[in-house]
Amino acid sequence: MNMKNKNDMSYAEMTGAGLSRRRLLKGAGLTGAALVATGSTSAVAQASEPAAPAARIPLAEAFETLTAAESAALDAFASRLIPSDDGTPGAHEARAVHFIDRGLTGAMAASRELYAVGLAGLDDCARQRAGVPFAQLPTAEQDAIIDAMTRNAILEFPMLNAGLFNTVRTHTIEGTFSDPYYGGNRDFVGWTLLGYPGVRIASSVEDVQQGSALAPSHQSAYDMPTYTKDPVGPENAGGTSHGH
Repeated sequence: MNMKNKNDMSYAEMTGAGLSRRRLLKGAGLTGAALVATGSTSAVAQASEPAAPAARIPLAEAFETLTAAESAALDAFASRLIPSDDGTPGAHEARAVHFIDRGLTGAMAASRELYAVGLAGLDDCARQRAGVPFAQLPTAEQDAIIDAMTRNAILEFPMLNAGLFNTVRTHTIEGTFSDPYYGGNRDFVGWTLLGYPGVRIASSVEDVQQGSALAPSHQSAYDMPTYTKDPVGPENAGGTSHGH
């Protein structure tokens, strides 16, 4: 895959060039992603490469469509795209996987088969290389597989390609930075990372004058009376299922 324009370097170059996630996000113009759940051209971010994957907080909620194996592989994948580095939370803490899981039951349902085949292939590839599923690989080996995916270089597992990488990257960015109503951005960690002050119906002159010093609102747009939440139940899987 050839990632140019804003990023102008490959995944391997970024993970080896010492770019911090914070610097990368600031340069990628991601602020707009805080308001809407749409695709992004931002690239993956850099994290340090310890000998083994960092411990992750247990995923407390049941998934709607992802299996346990799929959710583990996807969480590890997303955690390499927006890692928990620089002392700040990343895609895992933002629950990007929960966002994707919920979306796959509705508006993103067309990608469900891609995820099923791709995540199974990811684990099979990891087992062939190291005898363990992808989530249990050291982060350096996870990065090697992800980089090979962007170049369509894993010939024995053709489903591990740039198309799968781009889909997971886009959905991970959406899940980390979109409105928490959609299942991700837990505790507003994505908005905090971007320095986004949160949704407001109106801003006073004093609010504007405070600029980046303005205290974040920490509320979803759907906590405001001008928005209407869809009922959540067996027949309604949440906001993303209805295409909001």
